[in-house]
Amino acid sequence: MLARSTTQCQTDAPAGDLWRSELTTAFTQVEPLLAFLGLAREHVADLDPTPGPFPLLVPRGFAALMRPGDAHDPLLRQVLPLATERIARDGCRDDPVGDTAATCAPGLLRKYAGRALLMVHGGCAVHCRYCFRRHFSYSGLGHYGARIATAVAAIRADTTLTEVILSGGDPLLLSDDSLRALLAQLAAIPHVRRLRLHSRLPVVLASRITPRLGDLLGALHPRPVLVIHANHARELGVAVQAGLRALGGHGVTLLNQSVLLRGVNDSADALAQLSERLIDCGVLPYYLHQLDLVQGAAHFAVPDRTARDLLAALRARLPGYLVPRLVREVQGESCKRPLA
Repeated sequence: MLARSTTQCQTDAPAGDLWRSELTTAFTQVEPLLAFLGLAREHVADLDPTPGPFPLLVPRGFAALMRPGDAHDPLLRQVLPLATERIARDGCRDDPVGDTAATCAPGLLRKYAGRALLMVHGGCAVHCRYCFRRHFSYSGLGHYGARIATAVAAIRADTTLTEVILSGGDPLLLSDDSLRALLAQLAAIPHVRRLRLHSRLPVVLASRITPRLGDLLGALHPRPVLVIHANHARELGVAVQAGLRALGGHGVTLLNQSVLLRGVNDSADALAQLSERLIDCGVLPYYLHQLDLVQGAAHFAVPDRTARDLLAALRARLPGYLVPRLVREVQGESCKRPLA
């Protein structure tokens, strides 16, 4: 079962950081979020007002980008719990991408040649209803210090590893001091040539992108790659753009991965607008993922044929560097499976 909580999200940032205080005021109940948007329960078909083990969590800054009065807003749709999530669906699993089978040490995963993924933090700044780790037991990872020491030792001992990916949860929920210490340990390993961070925080909690974080990442050698997660152009507001451009100014490589979601971005217009807005922010489109079939998210699924047609439409209207790769992650395969 899920072992993630808003308390867990707030424990590792020094007092006084704006992003930490914004986390403490995030929406955690359905009714206040609806009221903020001028909506009532009856406006949302199939609403689940008490979602249980995977609770609502939405920063107010992200909620402010939603359209008031629109129950079908694509940003709201990503975070608002529905009763359909409680229905077990054939073909859906709690661990759809095989994280358990790929685990070689607590929180350390090996799926692809030359790469290891380290689950750094069990919390997130937003609970996306399609999250493929919504059922993952982060409490089973154990104490941070011992777990990280074990993982770093394993990475140091395996000279076939050339890239380490920091994931979670979200690695940017670590304090700057903790993040600096971890990145320094990994950067000091001779065979590790690349460090990559996967984070949704630059999009949903723009205040996390501080000058101090930029200095931290910009001073690192090898300089890290930051893969953000945005699904719709309206997620990338003015504050998000400023933060991402600042990170780019520190020499951080910025990529984006999206998930193709029914009712959110399943149109050529929405995907094209997302790519155009990403490049405005200094970010290149990287992956467009087909939905990982996790229990609770089947209502977001888009058929493969539709997905391929959308990619063909994007190729016809955008330069190649703005067209993401359409892929699916399949347990046990040596790479993500291209679908277009």
